Amino acid sequence: MSVACIGECMVELSEQSDGGLTRGFGGDTLNTALYLARLGVAVDFVTALGDDVWSDEMAAAWAREGIGLGQVRRLPGRMPDLYIIRTDAAGERSFHYWRDQAAARDLFAEPGAAETRAALATYDLVYVSGISLSLYGETGRAALFETLAALRARGGRVAFDTNYRPRGWPVWEVAQAAFREALAQADLIFASAEDLDWLFGMAGEGEVLRHRGRAEIVLKALSGRAPVARVLHGTSDTVVPAQPVARVVDTTAAGDSFAAGYLAARLAGLDPEVAAVRGHRLAGTVIGYRGAVIPRDAMPALDRPGARD
Repeated sequence: MSVACIGECMVELSEQSDGGLTRGFGGDTLNTALYLARLGVAVDFVTALGDDVWSDEMAAAWAREGIGLGQVRRLPGRMPDLYIIRTDAAGERSFHYWRDQAAARDLFAEPGAAETRAALATYDLVYVSGISLSLYGETGRAALFETLAALRARGGRVAFDTNYRPRGWPVWEVAQAAFREALAQADLIFASAEDLDWLFGMAGEGEVLRHRGRAEIVLKALSGRAPVARVLHGTSDTVVPAQPVARVVDTTAAGDSFAAGYLAARLAGLDPEVAAVRGHRLAGTVIGYRGAVIPRDAMPALDRPGARD
């Protein structure tokens, strides 16, 4: 099973309680690719990098994690974007970006775009997010959607995580149109209630549920302060709550890691409800650490007894 995640990796600065900063690397679909690799899934990250030292360090770090680099384009003279994470006392995070000229934004621009598109169309599963959509502009998104259509025409599947960031979309109506197109292309949809409210208001859930039966849907929301996942697959409609966690330090990558746990389980042939349990378990571990990527030795055993599988 060949899997690709499309998106961007940025230099990540995480603000500490004393005002200091620690440096790492992060990006929503990159985080998902990393956790998929740790869960034993063969996955490529599809992006563009510069020829600077930070791009070199990123690529080396991905290789150490077992992420495939065959579809990483290197653009001379370019650099990655940067963001800072701030977290409040409850572990909720806010993001502050410096992003305009990153190499990743030209993934679907020539030279090299035709080769990228041809390669993408050969994967069994391609994972893309709302943040990915915000990178490319109208022309790039059109190329991406054409590529995903070609992938699906030959039997491949598309997974889409809404992951909406308003700052990435200067024109709200453009965002709505792009998300509607992505939802229509997706065979597996991860959607949060918060994203849908921002995008579509009261009609948000309906925008997703119109694809029920055609697509597998995971609707994520909070019940009190506890996350729940409503899983719709075929005629099944099941609510899967997360188990309480002892400590919330930083909610960065909670959704990205949930998607990785869910996808890894589904690719292994497990039922959607079991996949949701595994997604919750991985996300519940990730939010106990600062930053998007937890230590390798902190990875939970998702197949331990009690996983409902």
